[in-house]
Amino acid sequence: MFNSPFDIAASLLAVGAFLVVGFPVHEFSHAFAAFRLGDNTARWQGRLTLDPRRHFDPLGGSLLALSAILGGFFIGWAKPTPVNPNNLQGGRHGEAVVAAAGPLSNLLMAAVGAVAVRAIDSFGLAPLPDTTSVSFLLYVSLETFVLINVWLFLFNLIPIPPLDGYRVLLGLVSPRTAWTLRQYEQYGVMLILVVFLVGGRVLAPIGQNVFDFLVAH
Repeated sequence: MFNSPFDIAASLLAVGAFLVVGFPVHEFSHAFAAFRLGDNTARWQGRLTLDPRRHFDPLGGSLLALSAILGGFFIGWAKPTPVNPNNLQGGRHGEAVVAAAGPLSNLLMAAVGAVAVRAIDSFGLAPLPDTTSVSFLLYVSLETFVLINVWLFLFNLIPIPPLDGYRVLLGLVSPRTAWTLRQYEQYGVMLILVVFLVGGRVLAPIGQNVFDFLVAH
Protein backbone atom coordinates (compact mmCIF):
# COMPACT_ATOMS: atom_id res chain seq x y z
CA MET A 1 0.00 0.00 0.00
CA PHE A 2 1.41 3.37 -1.06
CA ASN A 3 1.79 6.32 1.28
CA SER A 4 0.11 9.65 0.61
CA PRO A 5 2.07 12.13 -1.55
CA PHE A 6 2.93 14.15 1.58
CA ASP A 7 4.18 11.08 3.45
CA ILE A 8 6.21 10.00 0.42
CA ALA A 9 7.82 13.45 0.17
CA ALA A 10 8.66 13.48 3.90
CA SER A 11 10.03 9.93 3.74
CA LEU A 12 12.17 10.67 0.67
CA LEU A 13 13.62 13.75 2.37
CA ALA A 14 14.49 11.59 5.37
CA VAL A 15 16.01 8.93 3.08
CA GLY A 16 18.12 11.61 1.39
CA ALA A 17 19.40 12.72 4.79
CA PHE A 18 20.06 9.11 5.69
CA LEU A 19 22.09 8.49 2.54
CA VAL A 20 24.22 11.54 3.34
CA VAL A 21 24.46 11.05 7.13
CA GLY A 22 22.99 7.77 8.37
CA PHE A 23 24.74 5.21 6.19
CA PRO A 24 28.14 6.98 6.34
CA VAL A 25 27.99 7.15 10.16
CA HIS A 26 26.98 3.47 10.34
CA GLU A 27 29.83 2.27 8.12
CA PHE A 28 32.35 4.68 9.63
CA SER A 29 31.49 3.23 13.04
CA HIS A 30 32.37 -0.25 11.79
CA ALA A 31 35.60 1.05 10.26
CA PHE A 32 36.59 3.07 13.33
CA ALA A 33 35.93 0.16 15.71
CA ALA A 34 38.03 -2.13 13.50
CA PHE A 35 40.80 0.47 13.33
CA ARG A 36 40.85 0.84 17.11
CA LEU A 37 41.08 -2.94 17.46
CA GLY A 38 44.06 -3.19 15.15
CA ASP A 39 42.64 -3.71 11.65
CA ASN A 40 43.60 -1.09 9.05
CA THR A 41 41.79 -2.71 6.11
CA ALA A 42 38.98 -0.13 5.95
CA ARG A 43 41.43 2.76 6.34
CA TRP A 44 43.64 1.45 3.52
CA GLN A 45 40.60 1.16 1.26
CA GLY A 46 39.46 4.71 2.02
CA ARG A 47 36.46 3.67 4.11
CA LEU A 48 37.52 5.28 7.39
CA THR A 49 35.63 8.39 6.35
CA LEU A 50 32.22 10.06 6.60
CA ASP A 51 32.21 10.82 2.86
CA PRO A 52 28.85 9.37 1.70
CA ARG A 53 30.25 8.63 -1.76
CA ARG A 54 32.61 6.03 -0.27
CA HIS A 55 29.77 4.10 1.37
CA PHE A 56 26.89 4.36 -1.10
CA ASP A 57 25.45 1.12 -2.47
CA PRO A 58 23.04 1.67 -5.41
CA LEU A 59 20.85 -1.36 -4.65
CA GLY A 60 20.68 -0.79 -0.89
CA GLY A 61 19.99 2.92 -1.32
CA SER A 62 17.31 2.27 -3.94
CA LEU A 63 15.62 -0.29 -1.69
CA LEU A 64 15.55 2.22 1.16
CA ALA A 65 13.91 4.79 -1.12
CA LEU A 66 11.42 2.19 -2.39
CA SER A 67 10.46 1.18 1.15
CA ALA A 68 9.85 4.86 1.91
CA ILE A 69 7.41 5.06 -1.00
CA LEU A 70 5.63 1.81 -0.20
CA GLY A 71 5.45 2.48 3.53
CA GLY A 72 5.25 -0.04 6.34
CA PHE A 73 8.91 -0.52 7.13
CA PHE A 74 12.38 0.64 6.06
CA ILE A 75 15.10 -1.70 4.77
CA GLY A 76 18.32 -0.74 3.00
CA TRP A 77 22.07 -0.91 3.28
CA ALA A 78 25.33 0.76 2.38
CA LYS A 79 28.47 -0.78 0.90
CA PRO A 80 29.81 -3.27 3.52
CA THR A 81 32.89 -2.11 5.39
CA PRO A 82 35.89 -4.41 4.73
CA VAL A 83 37.24 -5.99 7.92
CA ASN A 84 39.94 -8.63 8.35
CA PRO A 85 39.02 -10.54 11.53
CA ASN A 86 42.54 -11.97 11.73
CA ASN A 87 43.88 -8.48 12.54
CA LEU A 88 41.41 -7.73 15.31
CA GLN A 89 42.35 -7.81 18.97
CA GLY A 90 40.14 -10.18 20.90
CA GLY A 91 39.39 -12.57 18.06
CA ARG A 92 35.68 -13.35 17.71
CA HIS A 93 34.86 -10.93 20.54
CA GLY A 94 36.61 -8.14 18.66
CA GLU A 95 34.64 -9.01 15.54
CA ALA A 96 31.44 -8.80 17.59
CA VAL A 97 32.40 -5.32 18.82
CA VAL A 98 33.03 -4.16 15.24
CA ALA A 99 29.70 -5.62 14.10
CA ALA A 100 27.77 -4.03 16.98
CA ALA A 101 29.27 -0.58 16.34
CA GLY A 102 27.10 -0.02 13.24
CA PRO A 103 23.65 -0.73 14.73
CA LEU A 104 24.59 1.14 17.91
CA SER A 105 25.39 4.19 15.80
CA ASN A 106 21.85 3.98 14.38
CA LEU A 107 20.44 3.92 17.91
CA LEU A 108 22.59 6.94 18.80
CA MET A 109 21.41 8.85 15.72
CA ALA A 110 17.81 7.96 16.56
CA ALA A 111 18.33 9.30 20.09
CA VAL A 112 19.91 12.54 18.82
CA GLY A 113 17.08 13.06 16.35
CA ALA A 114 14.53 12.31 19.07
CA VAL A 115 16.11 14.90 21.36
CA ALA A 116 15.68 17.45 18.56
CA VAL A 117 12.00 16.45 18.14
CA ARG A 118 11.42 16.69 21.89
CA ALA A 119 13.12 20.10 22.03
CA ILE A 120 10.93 21.40 19.20
CA ASP A 121 7.83 20.13 21.00
CA SER A 122 8.94 21.39 24.42
CA PHE A 123 9.54 24.94 23.18
CA GLY A 124 6.21 25.00 21.36
CA LEU A 125 7.86 25.21 17.98
CA ALA A 126 6.19 22.17 16.43
CA PRO A 127 4.31 23.28 13.29
CA LEU A 128 0.59 22.63 13.03
CA PRO A 129 -0.35 19.63 10.85
CA ASP A 130 -0.63 21.08 7.37
CA THR A 131 0.37 19.11 4.29
CA THR A 132 1.04 22.37 2.41
CA SER A 133 3.51 23.65 5.03
CA VAL A 134 7.24 23.34 4.40
CA SER A 135 7.98 23.53 8.13
CA PHE A 136 5.60 20.66 8.84
CA LEU A 137 7.19 18.65 6.01
CA LEU A 138 10.65 19.15 7.55
CA TYR A 139 9.32 18.26 11.01
CA VAL A 140 7.80 15.00 9.76
CA SER A 141 11.03 14.28 7.86
CA LEU A 142 12.99 14.62 11.10
CA GLU A 143 10.64 12.17 12.80
CA THR A 144 10.99 9.81 9.85
CA PHE A 145 14.79 10.04 10.10
CA VAL A 146 14.48 8.87 13.70
CA LEU A 147 12.15 6.06 12.63
CA ILE A 148 14.53 4.88 9.87
CA ASN A 149 17.37 4.68 12.38
CA VAL A 150 15.18 2.68 14.76
CA TRP A 151 14.19 0.31 11.97
CA LEU A 152 17.76 -0.28 10.77
CA PHE A 153 19.00 -0.67 14.35
CA LEU A 154 16.51 -3.49 14.84
CA PHE A 155 16.94 -4.95 11.35
CA ASN A 156 20.73 -5.09 11.54
CA LEU A 157 20.65 -6.83 14.91
CA ILE A 158 18.67 -9.79 13.55
CA PRO A 159 21.12 -12.71 14.09
CA ILE A 160 21.16 -14.08 10.55
CA PRO A 161 23.96 -13.81 7.98
CA PRO A 162 25.12 -11.43 6.61
CA LEU A 163 23.57 -8.95 9.07
CA ASP A 164 25.57 -7.39 11.89
CA GLY A 165 23.56 -9.27 14.49
CA TYR A 166 24.93 -12.54 13.15
CA ARG A 167 28.53 -11.41 13.74
CA VAL A 168 27.58 -10.23 17.21
CA LEU A 169 26.03 -13.63 17.93
CA LEU A 170 29.17 -15.45 16.76
CA GLY A 171 31.20 -13.44 19.25
CA LEU A 172 28.91 -14.30 22.15
CA VAL A 173 28.54 -18.06 21.74
CA SER A 174 31.14 -20.78 22.33
CA PRO A 175 33.66 -21.56 19.55
CA ARG A 176 31.93 -24.90 18.88
CA THR A 177 28.52 -23.24 18.53
CA ALA A 178 30.02 -20.54 16.32
CA TRP A 179 31.52 -23.23 14.06
CA THR A 180 28.10 -24.92 13.81
CA LEU A 181 26.34 -21.65 12.97
CA ARG A 182 28.80 -20.91 10.18
CA GLN A 183 27.57 -24.03 8.36
CA TYR A 184 24.28 -22.23 7.73
CA GLU A 185 25.75 -19.07 6.18
CA GLN A 186 24.89 -20.40 2.72
CA TYR A 187 21.21 -19.90 3.56
CA GLY A 188 21.69 -16.23 4.46
CA VAL A 189 20.15 -14.83 1.25
CA MET A 190 17.08 -17.03 1.70
CA LEU A 191 16.68 -15.91 5.30
CA ILE A 192 17.01 -12.25 4.31
CA LEU A 193 14.24 -12.81 1.76
CA VAL A 194 12.02 -14.17 4.52
CA VAL A 195 12.78 -11.04 6.56
CA PHE A 196 11.73 -8.89 3.60
CA LEU A 197 8.45 -10.79 3.24
CA VAL A 198 7.37 -11.05 6.87
CA GLY A 199 9.77 -8.80 8.75
CA GLY A 200 7.50 -5.80 8.55
CA ARG A 201 4.74 -7.56 10.48
CA VAL A 202 7.17 -8.58 13.22
CA LEU A 203 9.34 -5.48 13.42
CA ALA A 204 6.63 -2.86 12.87
CA PRO A 205 5.14 -2.92 16.39
CA ILE A 206 8.58 -3.17 18.00
CA GLY A 207 9.98 -0.31 15.94
CA GLN A 208 6.92 1.85 16.57
CA ASN A 209 7.15 1.28 20.33
CA VAL A 210 10.85 2.20 20.38
CA PHE A 211 10.13 5.28 18.27
CA ASP A 212 7.25 6.36 20.53
CA PHE A 213 9.47 5.92 23.58
CA LEU A 214 12.26 8.03 22.10
CA VAL A 215 10.09 10.92 20.95
CA ALA A 216 7.62 10.57 23.86
CA HIS A 217 4.55 10.15 21.63
